[in-house]
Amino acid sequence: MKLKKVEIHKYKSFESEQKFSLENDITILVGMNESGKTSALESIAKTNYFQEDDTFKFNSTHDYPRKEKKAMDKSGENPAAITSTYEIDAEILALIERGMGKGVFSATEFSVTTKYNNSNTIIGIIADTKKFVEHKTSTLNISSAALNDKLSKVKNAADLKTLIAEYSDEKYVNGLGSLSSFYENKWGWDNPISEYIYRVYISPRRPKFLYYDEYYTLPSRISIEKLNSQALEENEYKTAKALFELADIDTAEIIEADSFEDFIAELEATEAIISGELFKYWHTNKNLQITFQIDKKEETDRNNNKRIIEHILDIRVKHKGVSLSLKNRSKGFNWFFSFLVWFKKIQEDNNSNYILLLDEPGLNLHASAQADLLRFLEDLSKDYQIVYTTHSPFMISSDKLQRVRTVLETDKGSVISDSVQEKDPNTLFPLQAALGYDIAQNLFISPKNLLVEGVSDLIILTTISGILEAEKREGLKSDVTIVPTGGLEKVATFISLLRGSQLEMVCLLDSYTDPKGKAKMDNMIADKIIHKNKIRFFDEFLEGYTKADLEDLFVKQDYLNLFNSAHPEHKDINVADLNVDIKQIIIQINQHLGVDRFNHYRPANELAKKGADKTLFSKETLDNFEKVFKEINKLF
Repeated sequence: MKLKKVEIHKYKSFESEQKFSLENDITILVGMNESGKTSALESIAKTNYFQEDDTFKFNSTHDYPRKEKKAMDKSGENPAAITSTYEIDAEILALIERGMGKGVFSATEFSVTTKYNNSNTIIGIIADTKKFVEHKTSTLNISSAALNDKLSKVKNAADLKTLIAEYSDEKYVNGLGSLSSFYENKWGWDNPISEYIYRVYISPRRPKFLYYDEYYTLPSRISIEKLNSQALEENEYKTAKALFELADIDTAEIIEADSFEDFIAELEATEAIISGELFKYWHTNKNLQITFQIDKKEETDRNNNKRIIEHILDIRVKHKGVSLSLKNRSKGFNWFFSFLVWFKKIQEDNNSNYILLLDEPGLNLHASAQADLLRFLEDLSKDYQIVYTTHSPFMISSDKLQRVRTVLETDKGSVISDSVQEKDPNTLFPLQAALGYDIAQNLFISPKNLLVEGVSDLIILTTISGILEAEKREGLKSDVTIVPTGGLEKVATFISLLRGSQLEMVCLLDSYTDPKGKAKMDNMIADKIIHKNKIRFFDEFLEGYTKADLEDLFVKQDYLNLFNSAHPEHKDINVADLNVDIKQIIIQINQHLGVDRFNHYRPANELAKKGADKTLFSKETLDNFEKVFKEINKLF
């Protein structure tokens, strides 16, 4: 089950409703300090924290926006804090169908609204009671129109008991009695079957949230007595407790023991497992070793002359024969090691689904170590959905900018957006920096920019424009720079980044096949980040096409000539070999070759090698491209 969308209603700096979607793997909240990133993570964590913890419960005194709290108190209302929308996966749906009957439940998502008294309102769990009743009574061989009608009106266990009392036939009494678990309706829902499905099948599989920040790092010295009595500082206690539980050590036994060798051996065995994981990713220094020592301290209290005994676990890091306390090693190393201790303990629970909420991970790591941490998170995201906050450009993968959500502090409270606002250069900076080498090497930004999908588009448009200009026909204006974005899904992100630099932009794109990319672009149009008139699709320039790629501007034989020349490993393809029921030549070629996708760059590269030779193309091909260039030039 995945968390798909979050709507924060009112929480701390979020004074107005803020919605944002989440990726299936990693979602990144980017913003300045105090912009509201941590508050966003906290609000999500409090909807279903993985353990009982008062810190992660909503409290209107501390959490409701201060300027509105008095009005809320006087109203006597119990306001909503956050609504979380989840996707129900096919495995859960199949499980429900096996237990409840075919067609009884088919919803693929539901939402949970958590209020400030920490109660939840569930929306979207709708069962077809009639189908459930028909399925069960038919299976029990007691089905009849009258009985099914009566059973469909049963709301709870008391109603079912009343219905059973109407029958004396043992078959009906026993049959209806066997359905009692479905009608317990422990939560008093209007539809007891919906309640059963949610309580039994969905709620136990709803992801739990794990929140982790730099304050959870292990202390260098741990008092066993304080740990045993829960007298350590709260954040240190959680990770220290996880270390001993991971090592399967009862702290009470240490206090009673005369020798500590067995306990140290268990700790070292645990450390070896954690270090094995750590050094897969920690490349900064692989010659570090964690050591443990348990000391027994005895002191006399001068006030009452009473002897005080305290057992201390000393955690040290050895490097080239010299050991330092864990706290005296780099904060980045301590964070990484402590996180693995904490997380490894939680990983032992195989019965729950978790979402990781990481606040500023890698904050104290060097840039190269942050790259190691990114690899670690990337691997973790194969099994866990992750949301983390950052303002570091090194914690943002330049090839996955679609994961970014920006958090901005405004006069009207914190704002979360899928796009970057022009007025927010400080939030924009880490995203621009994350592009780093890619921007410097591949994007020669100018005041006028034509955004296209990839490098092959850049090559084809540039080459054909040169052919047209040589023929005294209209090509692309010389002051317009073609900017390849790396794919349709990244176009919206590039618009945001370039918009922040007050540059003029036009998009020339293949038809959308991914609804997520289209939805993102539609949102940017709605938010007035780019005007709808500044976006053109290739199908607009071709008669009879509802969807088209750049390659469809070529007459089919012209493009096949390029393809055949660029792919000598294939037998030459002719127009007669293509499926005439398909319009787009890319799809036609893929179908003919029996592949999902061929390398689009090779025909474009072949064109570049052949140079600006008009004899390669028919008049219709050149006319198509000229029509495109004329329209694009008008848009700048």
